Amino acid sequence: MLDLIILSLHYFICFLISIAIWCGSKDADSHSSSTGGAEMEQDGLIFIGKEEDIKKTQRITAKINGREIVVFYHKGKFHALDSRCYHEGGPLYRGEIEDIDGQSCIVCPWHKFKITLETGEGLYEGINPLEPSPTPKWQSKGVKQRIHKVTIDNGNVYVSPPDLSVSFDSDYYADKYKNGGELAMGK
Repeated sequence: MLDLIILSLHYFICFLISIAIWCGSKDADSHSSSTGGAEMEQDGLIFIGKEEDIKKTQRITAKINGREIVVFYHKGKFHALDSRCYHEGGPLYRGEIEDIDGQSCIVCPWHKFKITLETGEGLYEGINPLEPSPTPKWQSKGVKQRIHKVTIDNGNVYVSPPDLSVSFDSDYYADKYKNGGELAMGK
């Protein structure tokens, strides 16, 4: 009898989760801007949120033409980049920020890949086997993550739309998670 009750409870919880997913927002997650979507301004910039609000929360997610981005406020500066990691699409908006070799980096919560907030470079710790006593040093994998230019004007935070004529490794997951697809934020 107890097994039947536990099994029924399990199915009921699964049912509630599926309803929550089905009814969930396709535009943004709980960190998202209150605009629900990006608003285009006259000069081509896209309004993300109020400067003070983002400073309080330290991060906010938004969509630019369906593309998920995350804006971080860290050490007095705003940084914007694609919200999904170039490696396997991990949710960077859930990652921790660490100082690595003098650079502020977001650490992907899935596989601990480290990405500089300033340039989008992927970092790894490696050695030069040709050195007499090789010691690990932080090195660049190259720019992997698309970053977005942030502009502050009258207490508002804006992001420039991405230049898609240049490709980045993170573009694959930005496209895969675009427009509330099956892999949308938080899903």
